[in-house]
Amino acid sequence: MIPITYFYKTPGIILFLSLFTFGNAQSNKETGKGLKDYYKSYFPIGVAVSPRSLQSDEAGLILQEFASMTPENAMKMGPVHPEENRYFWKDADSIAAFAKRNHLKLRGHTLCWHNQTPRWLFRDSAGNNVSKEILLRRLKDHITSVVQRYKGTIYAWDVVNEAISDKPGEYLRPSLWYQICGEDYIAKAFQYAHEADPDALLFYNDYNTINPVKRDKIFTLVKSLKEAGVPIHGVGIQGHWSIYEPSEQTLIETIEKFKSLGVKIQVTEMDISVYPKEHDRRERKPEDTNDKFTAEQEMKQVEMYKMCFRVFRKYKAVLSGVTFWNISDRASWLDNFPVPGRKDYPLLFDKELKPKKAYQEVIKF
Repeated sequence: MIPITYFYKTPGIILFLSLFTFGNAQSNKETGKGLKDYYKSYFPIGVAVSPRSLQSDEAGLILQEFASMTPENAMKMGPVHPEENRYFWKDADSIAAFAKRNHLKLRGHTLCWHNQTPRWLFRDSAGNNVSKEILLRRLKDHITSVVQRYKGTIYAWDVVNEAISDKPGEYLRPSLWYQICGEDYIAKAFQYAHEADPDALLFYNDYNTINPVKRDKIFTLVKSLKEAGVPIHGVGIQGHWSIYEPSEQTLIETIEKFKSLGVKIQVTEMDISVYPKEHDRRERKPEDTNDKFTAEQEMKQVEMYKMCFRVFRKYKAVLSGVTFWNISDRASWLDNFPVPGRKDYPLLFDKELKPKKAYQEVIKF
């Protein structure tokens, strides 16, 4: 057996009291309440974080506003397991320690994905694809190591991420996972995660669930896994939407569809872009240079957030969490996707960490 080198074992973050004071001052001066307090009787409100954000002035805002965190990148395969016999725990550990120290719930993201996956997983020493047996063994080793490390700290995992194809006539994404293992890798990933931590809630997570064609394929996948006795507990609806979509009816239909499966539902990656939604990266166009946050965009964003949370509250019996994907408009993954370098304004807090108009509509009920 080849020994594994663990590069970081004992995390530590210095969080000054002034950070909390700053976050409290920037959010709701009158009441001292945050999103987590307004929604305490509904569902936990979470946020995706990086280790850097926990050592900045954003840390205070996190403590003031949110009840749950998700590592945006630190627990994905590439960052945490860059080489077969080497794990890099420093960033993931720092997030887990922050959550534990501050009594925040922690979601794990993600154990099996076609992106941000190191090439060594799929290749042998000659550069050829490994066998199904070898790939599944590597998957099991990875999931076991990661899930057991955070057992008792992480309450839920996005086990398999985005396995469904966006193409209308194609069921599963033709990733290397699928090419080498067929559909089996999905059930195996859930099995390995359950064996590593029987108490953790296990989710299938995907985007564009508001599209009826893709939604039906996700439904088929989750239904088949449940019928096969696979330990899957929920569906993660990635709320990467825009000021133009979804409609209220579409959102209700989506939640109702997955509700019928008898699984838990979470909105795992919430943001509302101020641009029309695109799911594929593209080159910058001349009109993309006009990336200021306009009054019209703000008005539409206010109405979209208002509608979404009205629906979420209606389904509090089945919706067990809503997580924002990034903290504020200061920095969002949408600043670079689908258009490199284009600034977006998709969240409830502006670049100065102050609550936007949409924030007020989310808490006004």
